[in-house]
Amino acid sequence: MITLLSSLFIKDHKNYTSPRVRQAYGMLCGAVGIGLNILLFLGKWLAGTLSGSIAITADAFNNLSDAGSSVITLIGFKLSGQKPDPEHPFGHGRMEYISGLFVSVAILIMGFELIKSSIEKLLHPEPIESSPVVMGILAASILVKVYMFYYNHSLSKKLQSAAMNATAMDSLSDTVSTTLVLAATLISHFTGLLLDGWFGVMVGVFIFYTGINTMKDTIDPLLGQKPNEELVSEIEQLVTSHPVVYGIHDLIVHDYGPGRLMISLHAEVSSDGNLLEIHDEIDNIENELQSKLHCAATIHMDPIVTNDEEVVHMRFTVQNLVQQMDSDFKMHDFRMVKGPTHTNLIFDVVVPYKSPYTDVQVLTQLKEQIRQIQDGNYYAVIQIDREYC
Repeated sequence: MITLLSSLFIKDHKNYTSPRVRQAYGMLCGAVGIGLNILLFLGKWLAGTLSGSIAITADAFNNLSDAGSSVITLIGFKLSGQKPDPEHPFGHGRMEYISGLFVSVAILIMGFELIKSSIEKLLHPEPIESSPVVMGILAASILVKVYMFYYNHSLSKKLQSAAMNATAMDSLSDTVSTTLVLAATLISHFTGLLLDGWFGVMVGVFIFYTGINTMKDTIDPLLGQKPNEELVSEIEQLVTSHPVVYGIHDLIVHDYGPGRLMISLHAEVSSDGNLLEIHDEIDNIENELQSKLHCAATIHMDPIVTNDEEVVHMRFTVQNLVQQMDSDFKMHDFRMVKGPTHTNLIFDVVVPYKSPYTDVQVLTQLKEQIRQIQDGNYYAVIQIDREYC
């Protein structure tokens, strides 16, 4: 259904990286979610009233809250698509993350309320009335929620949307909860065991767990999480594919919402090259990043010596020392400054946050190894960097 509606109402509907297309998908899925959840609420409320099941009734109001979550998702995508203004020069893309956070909070509240009502049911159990109508409503609800999970999850991957992923996880929790409710109703019908409260607690715990996970997924980009490796690899390949660039480092990705990325990086270029020509090529790279990856880029040029054999040899030697200490370490901005009594080797070492080495250990070991190089009287001047990507 979503595929059909998107082909009818969304122009260029397969261009998932377009902010306009992303906004249209978010609003479409939000509208469909509102309609389906209201229908499920009415059906389950009727089933819960007929059967006297607290779990079914609670599940019905869970669907009503899902309709509210769909409203939040729709509004979030609508607001995230607003153009930048003087107060928000980077746009409103993070509203999508905020809407996903609201959905996560709604999931947590529903999980808590269901656990609470189920405990009351455990203390005061009542028989459950079942009928083919009740069973049919619950079965149909499961099928609808499986479909909603499928299309929301599929689009969350295509659009890389935390808000839509939160909605998908909400649908998954509903699928599990309704399945457990149906199981409790069937067991009660055939055995007489009153498991309604126990199954309600199980459903509530699962919903609460889902809410915590989806909240984490929406909070991380708001706090500033590490960009995905695929994007980093694409940026590196695009920039280094230009012969003027020998390497890149200090790549930072600023996320202002899906499709609204700003990046900065240092590109190593030859110190002997024509400054105007290199600058022109760097401008071309920035434009290419904007057109292909939708990243507004700022590139700093770092000149490196490429035609001095001694500098090239020492850079290679120091690079090996750094890699031998830890294969995850990286070196950049290598320079040699000769003096009357010794030569300074100046460079930066990128140390990952997960490294077992302290900064002092890195500095001490590398300085000692460089001091032992027999080709000359070398001293290391090292700057420790951290990896942002």
